[in-house]
Amino acid sequence: MANAPQQQKPGGFSKASRTLSLWVLAFLVPFVFFQMTTGRNEQSPLVDYSVYDTQLGADNISRVTIVGGTKINGEFKNRVLVEGREVRRFSVLLPVPNSDAELERLRAKQVAIKAEPPRVSMGTILLQMLPWIIIIGIWVFLLRQMQAGGNKAFSFGKSKAKLLSGDTPKVTFADVAGADEAKVELREIIEFLKDPAKFTKLGGRLPKGALLVGPPGTGKTLLAKAVAGEAGRPFFSMSGSDFVEMFVGVGASRVRDLFEQGKANAPCIIFIDEIDAVGRHRGAGLGGGHDEREQTLNQLLVEMDGFESNDGVILIAATNRPDVLDPALLRPGRFDRQIVVDAPDLKGRIGILKVHVRNKPLAADVEIERLARGTPGMAGADLANLVNEAALLAARRNHDKIYMVDFEDAKDRVMLGAERKSLVMREEERRLTAFHEAGHAVCAIRVKGNDPLHKVTIVPRGRALGLAFTLPEDDRVSVTREQLEARLVMSYGGRVAEELVFGRDRVTTGAASDIQQATGIARRYVSQWGLSDAIGPILVGDNEQEVFLGRELTSRRQVSERTAQQVDDEVSRVINEAYNRAVDTLTQHRPLLDAIATALLERETLTREDIAILEKGEALPPRQEPPSTPAVPAPTIVPAPEARRVPPVIGGPEPSPA
Repeated sequence: MANAPQQQKPGGFSKASRTLSLWVLAFLVPFVFFQMTTGRNEQSPLVDYSVYDTQLGADNISRVTIVGGTKINGEFKNRVLVEGREVRRFSVLLPVPNSDAELERLRAKQVAIKAEPPRVSMGTILLQMLPWIIIIGIWVFLLRQMQAGGNKAFSFGKSKAKLLSGDTPKVTFADVAGADEAKVELREIIEFLKDPAKFTKLGGRLPKGALLVGPPGTGKTLLAKAVAGEAGRPFFSMSGSDFVEMFVGVGASRVRDLFEQGKANAPCIIFIDEIDAVGRHRGAGLGGGHDEREQTLNQLLVEMDGFESNDGVILIAATNRPDVLDPALLRPGRFDRQIVVDAPDLKGRIGILKVHVRNKPLAADVEIERLARGTPGMAGADLANLVNEAALLAARRNHDKIYMVDFEDAKDRVMLGAERKSLVMREEERRLTAFHEAGHAVCAIRVKGNDPLHKVTIVPRGRALGLAFTLPEDDRVSVTREQLEARLVMSYGGRVAEELVFGRDRVTTGAASDIQQATGIARRYVSQWGLSDAIGPILVGDNEQEVFLGRELTSRRQVSERTAQQVDDEVSRVINEAYNRAVDTLTQHRPLLDAIATALLERETLTREDIAILEKGEALPPRQEPPSTPAVPAPTIVPAPEARRVPPVIGGPEPSPA
């Protein structure tokens, strides 16, 4: 069975702390006991030398015992009053150790003399050993901490994989949505484990490994948990960073131990999350090699498809950086299958949202399909965060259920950031921002090729003072030339609106992000996508490679000066054409521009439905808020961390550098 890390009980001590405490108590208790015993058994009070000298001269001392030549323990013939009490026995320290004159005085008075060596108490011995005990205890404590809960010394090479047992809460494929193709591939592996004869009778063999590849948050680890819940076989789970240690060779030893446990429990599944931590491309590169990681990778390659057979052990790994993995790790025979877990489409987003809202009270106006259409590009983790934010927002508003307005506001919070309601803007700045966003909105509506306008707002969010963004109706895998040019026109709509309404002298720096976005699109339009008639379908640009992966350290210029000048001229032409189209559009539709800006100053946020009413020249109806239940004040709820995602097109002024 796997050596799972020992869990510390809540409110208790770790095993290393308990061991150290027992060692300290084992030496402190005898020390205190002997000190107390020695103090209790000491019957002879310590008197001054003058008292001893007087009693010796008066011939009142019967016998003495010289201890170590420095101390005398004796007995008076008659009791003597010392510090308010009469004593017969006494102790005195000699001013001159081993003094012959003192012995002559005692002999002259015919005192019985006895000598003893100096006494060494157990307390003194323990006091001398205490520093060494503390040093050894600290060393043992640090050694156990470095082993991270290991049971024995020198157990660095043991695998840290966790074996999921039957009492672990199971996640099944019913809890996974939006990854139908990946589930089909993984179901086949599970069926192979349950009934291998079904596949081997036709000459098939058990796959060695499956690599889950996809962007962050798409559900790779969740799929692995579902495989563990569906397989009914031993399932070992481990992270790629668990192999890498400060000592060279530890990672390779852990790989060997992991596969030995797998062979002992075959057929089984081993899952390694974030395998790029140990499977990076081998080679020097710019930063030099890494002996520990490369040795671990070499051992992993040997275990997956080496001289010895590992039949019955299937390795499933997950990563969001397949480009940095070593080619030897990706070849057939090791990872036979690469399963792509991409961002879900519309159908997948609907399924994911249904999974996350199935245990939550929803209002009748909630439309899951509409919500899924408004979240293109969102991964499963983003949708889960969206549903959680909607539930928290509804609780803060004292709603009895989660309404559609809660989902819409939560979607804006996740995609654009929280509202900055504390930011106070002058009326002139609000008016300028309103016309800026209205310019984006008019260009989005009137220029063919733009996606439908979703929302326009002058409420500050993040770094922007206002936002106007569009959302596609359907999933899109490619973008046409017309759509790119329309996006450029919309990007310059805010800047052009400022010039038309306020004049060139009062144009602000708020369009900085719009200009940056438009310039990047125009340069890729010319140099990468081959959409320029003057340049043609040619890739114009430098060779971009990861120098840290053992590839080219220096980049070679692959274009001439003349071609580079042509690219710059063509980029300027594309931008100027988009700018002029924005000027013509806003000049032609100036009444709609004024109407949207006026409505923004009044309401601050306009939806797609509000814009459609303004296009018809009608007045906006009053808004209706969902009912609330103010019976009990809602507790303060800290929202989950925000997963911010930039929508396809966002235009909005930024705060001035001043």
